[in-house]
Amino acid sequence: MIESALVDWSRLQFALTAGYHWIFVPLTLGLAVIMATMETIYVIKGDEFWKKTAKFWMKLFAINFAVGIATGIILEFEFGTNWSNYSWFVGDIFGAPLAIEGIFAFFMEATFFAVMFFGWEKVGKRFHLASTWFTGIGAAISAVWILVANSWMQHPVGMEFNPDTVRHEMVDFWALVLNPVAVSKFFHSWFSGWMTGAIFVIGISCWYLLRGRERRFALSSIRVASIVGIIGTLLVMFSGDSSAIHVSKYQPMKLAAAEGLEEGGTRAPFSIVPGVEVPGVLSILATHDIDGYVPGINDILDGYTTPEGERYISAEEKMERGKIAIEAFGKYRELKESDPEAAAEARAVLDENIDYFGYGYIDSREELVPNVPLVYWAFRIMVGFGGLLLLLMFAVLWAERRKKLEGMRWLQWASLLSIPLVYLAGQAGWIVAEAGRQPWVIEGLLPTKAAVSSVSVAAVQTTFFLFVAIFTLFLAIEIRILIKAIKEGPKTEIE
Repeated sequence: MIESALVDWSRLQFALTAGYHWIFVPLTLGLAVIMATMETIYVIKGDEFWKKTAKFWMKLFAINFAVGIATGIILEFEFGTNWSNYSWFVGDIFGAPLAIEGIFAFFMEATFFAVMFFGWEKVGKRFHLASTWFTGIGAAISAVWILVANSWMQHPVGMEFNPDTVRHEMVDFWALVLNPVAVSKFFHSWFSGWMTGAIFVIGISCWYLLRGRERRFALSSIRVASIVGIIGTLLVMFSGDSSAIHVSKYQPMKLAAAEGLEEGGTRAPFSIVPGVEVPGVLSILATHDIDGYVPGINDILDGYTTPEGERYISAEEKMERGKIAIEAFGKYRELKESDPEAAAEARAVLDENIDYFGYGYIDSREELVPNVPLVYWAFRIMVGFGGLLLLLMFAVLWAERRKKLEGMRWLQWASLLSIPLVYLAGQAGWIVAEAGRQPWVIEGLLPTKAAVSSVSVAAVQTTFFLFVAIFTLFLAIEIRILIKAIKEGPKTEIE
């Protein structure tokens, strides 16, 4: 019971930290592109209006960027404090991209950020523009390495288990970097940041229109943000299609949970909401073939054979082979000095069953099924809000280009009130990604309950509520500072 409580509280604390951090990251990624685009227009046209416009959004970017760094640092420390078994078991692999992110990408961001924010009158226009773009590129590179690490947890590649050190060790760095899951996940996350930044800029700009101030600034910002947001959202959909293929191939249980699909098959239906299904669409999304086979939850647990004859063993078989691997590992460790021949035999058994090593820690097949209602509805929130926001951006851009937006107060209010929706869509996407792969910290390799640190439940509970207070304070401070800056306005024109 204590072990279960420790796992649950450790997971909850990490979810809290990651969730708060992700409030700040997508806005950083999106605003970076939007403000750099605005400064590019300034450099090309030489119009001081665009310089002041870029500087205003840059101020909001800086506020968000600073708070995001604070939450991200705490998040990385938790791998050592709460997940030390995980850090020991795969630290040689997982630590590499995080180290690169910290040494290269973060310092790149910090260096160019300083020039961007403080160098307006100190460096040339083109050098300053380059610094602005490199700040955004640095943020994107930072996201690359973090998502490489996360994607390895979704689809572990490029490593081998060393029974002598009891660690997984990297054998192919480029397999880690070019992991297909990492490529699609990066673009999906990056472009979702464009959407977040766009909705934020559109909503704030519409607030100015509702207040009857900063008219040219608001309309110009809406035009740039809408174009960036529409492009970003369409690319989110494209990268999401790629992600669906990878999830179907490497994490079929996550896909089945996201669809609430108990029994799979060919021409699998896509569930819009419970009881409303579109035949064949899930097969198209998962395999790009309407006759493609998609396994359901029960198929994965019971074992199944694809129409092409490829057999996947049942949960019970995986658990049994996992226990064989753990037993062989113990024998190898015990006998490697006293009986090298017997140890070699045990090593051979371990190598034969190593792919199921993590299943040896699973006690029942029910553990292998994630929280289906949570994943199912999170997926629909992500897709539903994403589609709604895309339509909103098209509507706002259409109204702005036809000079009708100022008279459409309902659309201005809809834009302002849509800001929370884009954050809910982003959070829902991460719920699908992370809750959908439970019970695994590393898919099929290390279950969550075997990854936690040997700390007391009380210690985790204490730090959880401490983090709730600290992060809520961070968020409240950021919102207050943002509101103050927004009320002051960009001062781009004389009304």
